[in-house]
Amino acid sequence: MNYQWYPGHMTKAKRMMQENISLIDLVIELLDARVPLSSRNPDIDDLGKNKSRLILLNKSDLADAESNKRWMQFFKEKGFYVLEVNAKTGQGLKAIQGMVREACKEKIERDRRRGIKNRPVRAIVVGIPNVGKSTFINSFAGKACTKTGNKPGVTKGKQWIRLNKELELLDTPGILWPKFESEEVGCKLAMIGSMNDEILQMTELADALVAYLLSHYRDALLGRYQIEENGQSLTVREVMEMVCKNRMCYKKGQEPDYEKASALVIDDFRSGRIGRITLEEPA
Repeated sequence: MNYQWYPGHMTKAKRMMQENISLIDLVIELLDARVPLSSRNPDIDDLGKNKSRLILLNKSDLADAESNKRWMQFFKEKGFYVLEVNAKTGQGLKAIQGMVREACKEKIERDRRRGIKNRPVRAIVVGIPNVGKSTFINSFAGKACTKTGNKPGVTKGKQWIRLNKELELLDTPGILWPKFESEEVGCKLAMIGSMNDEILQMTELADALVAYLLSHYRDALLGRYQIEENGQSLTVREVMEMVCKNRMCYKKGQEPDYEKASALVIDDFRSGRIGRITLEEPA
């Protein structure tokens, strides 16, 4: 399956970010904690060169808690400031202001030496589609500043938001990159909902997800759909057949409806109903 998705507004968004980067002191990059490496746009490192960097592992409540710890350590060793957050509930957001001060202390001290007082840190908020940037900004600000949605591509243009006297945020549209390094990266981004589902083959996507879950989160998967192994090594197709049976996903004539079952499994994964799952680990 071809997982590329790069609508025209993303080219415009990238150009806008490049035009505004000279105004920026700090790059705040939101990643999906379930796929921290695959949800990193490689263009951001080039864009944020010589800028202070803060990584927020968002949706950390949906990811494996032990994996979150490993990824935190991974990014710290790379020289980033990093926090686990849940933009929906506000978990972890209180620590951001202090970390912004720490990340930008050289800039703040430089302003002080020049006699510049009360100039807020200017931060750009970046990330791929549907990673939760607008939800994060609204939660952090304590008010609805931006549009939010559970589909990629809700934010279409730039927006400056004054949070307080210390911090201004530039919200930007979520952007992917024109060509993924591998089909595996594209597959993972499709699983978490960073692409338009309408361009995807959901049965193929669900099969890939179930194959991973059978290898890494077997008990959580089988428990969710009340599947018993009976000493057998289950195949992906057998699991999907049992999902159809146990969740009554049938077409006319009692034919298994794999499309309906696939959409169910994908939605259960995205919402955390199968359990806390991480799709990749630090190398």
